[in-house]
Amino acid sequence: MMREDVAEACRILNQVIEIGGTTAFEVPFSEPLFAQSYLEGLDKICCHVGLDEQGDVVGFQWLGAHDTLPEDCADIATFTRRRPALRGAGRALFRETIKTAAALGFRAINATIRADNISGLSYYEKMGFRDYSIAYGVPLRDGTPVNRISKRFEQVQSHK
Repeated sequence: MMREDVAEACRILNQVIEIGGTTAFEVPFSEPLFAQSYLEGLDKICCHVGLDEQGDVVGFQWLGAHDTLPEDCADIATFTRRRPALRGAGRALFRETIKTAAALGFRAINATIRADNISGLSYYEKMGFRDYSIAYGVPLRDGTPVNRISKRFEQVQSHK
């Protein structure tokens, strides 16, 4: 991701937040907050964008460090354009992210997904992630409890 991708990527994330049900985020991002979180954050390992044939951003995938994970395990977040969707964008992003993770010596990648995010759970399952823990009843802003399922991808080194 580069500075010129921020506005389009931020719109994609805010579109996903507005639709609801597929991200833990419930409040839209400003472009400065988005840039700080996904482009400049100290926890960022990498952030790739996917582009369509016109060069427009169709999604992004962030890989970062998280204090609760082992040192050789990165955290991942994926967001793709919903309107219009581009099939295969998430798979293409993961191919690039896994190359970077392997080159940097990571052995595993963590994804934590809301239990009611069926498409997100399915996506990470298709990428090879497997369930390893559940955080039960994590409240949304309105107090509604929603489980968070953590999945782990442990074949990073085989993708060098």
